[in-house]
Amino acid sequence: MSVTPVLIEPLPQHRFDEAKLDRYLVERVEGYRSGSLGIRQFQGGQSNPTFLIETPTTTYVLRKKPPGKLLASAHMVEREYKVQKALAGSAVPVAPMLLLCEDASVVGTPFYLMGYVAGRVIPTADLPELTPAERQGVYRSLVETLAALHQVDWRAAGLGDFGRPDNYAARQIDRWTKQYGASKTDDIKEMEQLSAWLVAHLPAKAAASIVHGDFRVGNTILHPREPRLAAVLDWELATIGDPLADLAYLCMAYDMPPGGPGVSGGLRGADLPSLGVPSEQEVLSAYARATSRPDIPHWDFYKALAFFRIAAIVQGVYARGLAGNAADASAVRQGERVRMMAGIGWEIAASAKN
Repeated sequence: MSVTPVLIEPLPQHRFDEAKLDRYLVERVEGYRSGSLGIRQFQGGQSNPTFLIETPTTTYVLRKKPPGKLLASAHMVEREYKVQKALAGSAVPVAPMLLLCEDASVVGTPFYLMGYVAGRVIPTADLPELTPAERQGVYRSLVETLAALHQVDWRAAGLGDFGRPDNYAARQIDRWTKQYGASKTDDIKEMEQLSAWLVAHLPAKAAASIVHGDFRVGNTILHPREPRLAAVLDWELATIGDPLADLAYLCMAYDMPPGGPGVSGGLRGADLPSLGVPSEQEVLSAYARATSRPDIPHWDFYKALAFFRIAAIVQGVYARGLAGNAADASAVRQGERVRMMAGIGWEIAASAKN
């Protein structure tokens, strides 16, 4: 597993007019110096194409919507920009937001520009390149960062209109049921079963906070030398919602196999103490302490919801891959992964105690 981002020449479907971008930025970004741009694309992103922009003096990162017909409310780079800008200066590490461009004529779709954050990118929860002590530190930082995010006063941060604080789980079930249906390519009975089970087991009440929506090791940059987060990335699914949904999403790795279609580095069956990785229960206990919670209720529900969501998300990736619009060529191999995620989610639901 690479600990440095993999950069490639921009994919043909994601290329844009570099000179036009250069002219646009020189007029709007403080300190930007026009010149010969070096533009490379980050490999591995399945949603919004992301590029390293190198000028004679500074390095930036540009993140844009993909081309083609998009699902409703998907690929919202505008929301990514807004929430990260609101979190600047908080205990949640984010890249500096520099500019949002909603004019599709500049690079073909709306985009935002941010400062470059140096560090290590490790996509899987087993953190194979690290020592046990380093893994322990990274997991501590993951839990502390998630707890910090969930304790941000979102109204005071200017996010009062960022999402509805009520009925988050119900709206998620409805949203991802519809998104899955819109991108469906095969019949997967577990997805239908999960949708019905989740509706029938909705918690009566829940807290509300900023939620990331895709909080996992692979969506962070680790400090270049220290075992802690330098930045949290990929805020496309962020909104105001139930913080326990974020926690369950982080803990999905404990139910994933170490290998499988489109995924590696899951923790199911792993010798966690020798790896230096905390158990799921230790993560829950640490999060509860950090957020002053007495317990973590309805855990089976939140885990089943997490797998339902990721299966629906990956189905969208798979559908875009078939259509040729995904940010990574591996998208077309994600069909088996959808079935695996749906199967794990249904296993959790079917064996739930409540």
